[in-house]
Amino acid sequence: MSEHCNCGHEHHDHYHVEEPNKYEQALALYETHLSDEQVAREVARLIEEKVPENDTPEVKKFLMGSVELTTLKTTDSDESVLAFTERVNQFEEAYPALPHVATICVYPCFASIVSRSLEIEGVEVACVSGSFPSSQALMEVKIAETALALKDGATEIDMVMSVGKFLSGDYETVCDEIAELKNLCGERKLKVILETGLLGSAENIKKASILAMYAGADYIKTSTGKEKPAATPEAAYVMCRAIKEYYDKTGIQIGFKPAGGLNTVHDALVYYTIVKEILGERWLTNQYLRLGTSRLANLLLSEVEGQEIKFF
Repeated sequence: MSEHCNCGHEHHDHYHVEEPNKYEQALALYETHLSDEQVAREVARLIEEKVPENDTPEVKKFLMGSVELTTLKTTDSDESVLAFTERVNQFEEAYPALPHVATICVYPCFASIVSRSLEIEGVEVACVSGSFPSSQALMEVKIAETALALKDGATEIDMVMSVGKFLSGDYETVCDEIAELKNLCGERKLKVILETGLLGSAENIKKASILAMYAGADYIKTSTGKEKPAATPEAAYVMCRAIKEYYDKTGIQIGFKPAGGLNTVHDALVYYTIVKEILGERWLTNQYLRLGTSRLANLLLSEVEGQEIKFF
């Protein structure tokens, strides 16, 4: 038994016709055959030649305003998350000359606490959702969790791409899940975490980046921070190249977020440099560059102020 639709192809009940689907056609528009060695060489050159010129107080101040202050611990509680949020409230008074963080990122069960207690205009409330960090859940569960986070005040959602399905070549399900959660978010931003450390190659990172953007991601993000390796400069380089090519083809500007493994100010400067060199000035705002981290905020603050400070 078969049926026809307007696409001109014959579709058989219970069968998936093995011909290039729209996702494979989208990938075919981009150069995805990348050499890991060539990427590594290019990144090493960028770091050596370009990072030193960005090692300035102005850049560090800017980066403070791009930090997504994150707490995703098993020990998080209502009290600890409230105290975490209060530090952000107090920062503006303590350091009026410095930009406040971009975002507070928490589990969905804390969205209500953060959104009710946050007093600083312009700080987003992000929630990891969709069965973070594994993304291994029924789609109905991912939808319910995301809808509840949004209801409780989340203004941004960070979801994990279904890595197992991607590695199995099931691009349709990967994209359908992203599109479904983006539809729930509406105008609110959706960040799609690729978990680049598990993807195995620059080629896979490029493909995952394109598929995520194609399916509706507002940002693509490197990692959950729960897997090793987390963010790497090489993954960032490939993702930013994908963002640039996508922008050149569609005119749609997608944000970038490295997360996990941002342990030093130098790490932050490396990612800033990659974004600046590949994507350019248009991306050097906290609307398009975010840094997912907790420890980095204190390190940046210490460097800007010239003394060790543990504020957050």
